[in-house]
Amino acid sequence: MQKTFSIIKPDAVASGKAGKILSLLEDNGFRIVALRMTKLSTSQAEGFYAVHAERPFYRSLVTFMTEGPVVLMALEREDAVKKLREVMGATNPANAAEGTVRKLYAESIERNAIHGSDAPETAAQELAYFFTTVELNQL
Repeated sequence: MQKTFSIIKPDAVASGKAGKILSLLEDNGFRIVALRMTKLSTSQAEGFYAVHAERPFYRSLVTFMTEGPVVLMALEREDAVKKLREVMGATNPANAAEGTVRKLYAESIERNAIHGSDAPETAAQELAYFFTTVELNQL
């Protein structure tokens, strides 16, 4: 089994889609290992997205990710990173496959409902950024 990290972003939480996204993830074989709703501070969002600090969208991304509550998730299943990327759909919802989270619930390329780790190494870093070892290994 592999663990991965995901965030239901403020746009999806505000529009009442968090439960539907969680159901979709479970319907696709993900087990929720840890789950927490929180509002990210500016410093948390800046640290989490530091890899994008030099990109033109960084400031607006940090602003967006701190505008309201998010749902942080540790998920588990076989080939979790790859499968989550498939279930999320393309970053631009206009290009996302039917039935994916972003096709169903994203507003735009910027307000795209969900984040998911892009590699096993990234997943390990992102999980550790928001969850303790105890939280990740409690079950």
